[in-house]
Amino acid sequence: MDFDLIVIGGGIVGAAAAYRAGQLGARTLLCDRRDTGRATDAGAGILAPESGTRYGRLWYDFALDAVDYYSVLIEDLTADGVPAAELSQAYSRCSMLTVALDESEAADLAEMEQEIYARQEERRPPPAERIQRISSAEARDAYYPLLADVSAVLLQPVTRRVDGRLMNAALEHGLRSRGVHTLEADVAALLLEDGQLIGVRTVSGDEFTAGAVLIAGGAWSEAFGSQLDVQIPVAPQRGQIIHLRLPEQDSGAWSIVRGFSGHYQVPWPGGRVAVGATRETGSGFAPHATVAGIQEVLHEALRLAPGLHNAAIHEIRVGLRPYTTDHLPLLGSIPGAKGVYLATGHGPTGLTLGPYSAKLVVEQALDQPVAWDLAPFSTTRSFS
Repeated sequence: MDFDLIVIGGGIVGAAAAYRAGQLGARTLLCDRRDTGRATDAGAGILAPESGTRYGRLWYDFALDAVDYYSVLIEDLTADGVPAAELSQAYSRCSMLTVALDESEAADLAEMEQEIYARQEERRPPPAERIQRISSAEARDAYYPLLADVSAVLLQPVTRRVDGRLMNAALEHGLRSRGVHTLEADVAALLLEDGQLIGVRTVSGDEFTAGAVLIAGGAWSEAFGSQLDVQIPVAPQRGQIIHLRLPEQDSGAWSIVRGFSGHYQVPWPGGRVAVGATRETGSGFAPHATVAGIQEVLHEALRLAPGLHNAAIHEIRVGLRPYTTDHLPLLGSIPGAKGVYLATGHGPTGLTLGPYSAKLVVEQALDQPVAWDLAPFSTTRSFS
């Protein structure tokens, strides 16, 4: 069967891409080999770009649009028959605390605060959503009862969280509604004639023709670079996350907590709290937990929230984030390979940026209007 678009990779980026293609009426095939350690299945799912200052202005502006797109995506999936109960478990609104544990971190928080407030003035959010200082006692009493006695706290009253596994399941439901073909297969090669894509070949020898291919293979995407004679500058960065259980706790209304060490705590209903995460650049394709990683995550978790000391360890998740050195994704067409497109490199913010990135690249591949200029995300950009 001939396809308009073949998507390689079935994480949240690939699934969202195939779903958008289906919405546009394109004959679409999603090929996924279900790699152990894909980032979607492990990510914590914090959608809070309004208080993000780490990755620069381009990332910030893009992330704001990306998070806004979630509300559109949820409406579309609902219209396509995905049960509301399923979606409410996958995506929900909450609040977030950014905390400084000591005076040194408090000074860093004060510096970050000024940038957040300046950007907030540009966006002019409703008063009820404005980021603001609160006391340590208020943070503990009203937002996160397990919190340490901290030096300073910023409250973001409205943010969002997404469960990557459940959102992927919702997207897969949407794919069926849109008539998208799916195949559990390992794509071994792209089929090219004079620099023009004509299809793909799987490891089992099956060939499928297509007008375009979108590579959304996460950290594994770079494998296609040698065939295309281009560098796809993405590498695996291991992240270890531990899910804890607190029986009989009404944790669903608690705030996300983010510390200055890069660690966080994401509460979910039913007494579940995800704590993490390591950022192990240079880990290679090794999606297993380590003694050092578990020690780091638990040590930082108890520094932020001593009230977790009696929590049960429910599950350890390990994901290989597709990491780029400038912390920006790789999006759009690949020079010299007509019909080949890329959507990867989201690093630790794949759940934030992924669905919107996928939407934009699919629209580019199918010659639709694209809301963003994707040139700054090209593989040919200068990397720092």
